[in-house]
Amino acid sequence: MTTGNDNFDAPRTAALLSRLLQFGDSMFPIGAFSFSLGLESAVQEGVVTDAATLRAFARSAVEQAARGDCIALITAHRVATAGDVDTLVRIDAQVYARKLSDEARSMSIRMGRKFTEMGVEVVGAPLLYTWRECIARSVTPGCYPIALAINFAVQDLSAYQAFVVHQYGVATTILSAALRLMKVSHIETQQILYELTGRTEEMYGIAATKRLSDMASFAPLTEILAAVHTRAHVRLFMN
Repeated sequence: MTTGNDNFDAPRTAALLSRLLQFGDSMFPIGAFSFSLGLESAVQEGVVTDAATLRAFARSAVEQAARGDCIALITAHRVATAGDVDTLVRIDAQVYARKLSDEARSMSIRMGRKFTEMGVEVVGAPLLYTWRECIARSVTPGCYPIALAINFAVQDLSAYQAFVVHQYGVATTILSAALRLMKVSHIETQQILYELTGRTEEMYGIAATKRLSDMASFAPLTEILAAVHTRAHVRLFMN
């Protein structure tokens, strides 16, 4: 049974949900499809060979994101809500500094800048214009987690919702690439995605309780695979 308040809030709730789906869509035009988050090298080097090893690789990537980029994402969302551009710039610099490989840095800033540009054109909030100007003047790199945080903050979408979109994006980027790189079925990738999304609350609990200084990107195998990918003679993906 619904109340008058439920009916009054329904259109706004539906609009926010629709925007969450729009900006969280794996096909949102920011170029995510051109990256594999290291999976291409992992397949070529025999690290990922089947659905079981793919599941382990994707799980590790999601956990790494929760302990790294997502700590900055949650912090930046709070700062963006307050409109503190100077602090956003400092957070963005810390995200960029923790990207050890050229490909990781390239992926983050390409997606972040495109996400900012799309936000300006679609949402048009003043803070998005300011952030785009900061990127254009090379005041800040414009990494994806910060762009996502700002976009969701100006739309009154929560930090938790931004976190969900980020984690979903990490998982779908890897699993979509897997369909083009290895022998794995759509059913298997959907089973893996279902399992990973079931851990969202757990992963948020990790990220939300950490300070910005707790961000960690230590993943030796991932960095080695990124280095291998940079020197590969044949590449389907940019990362």
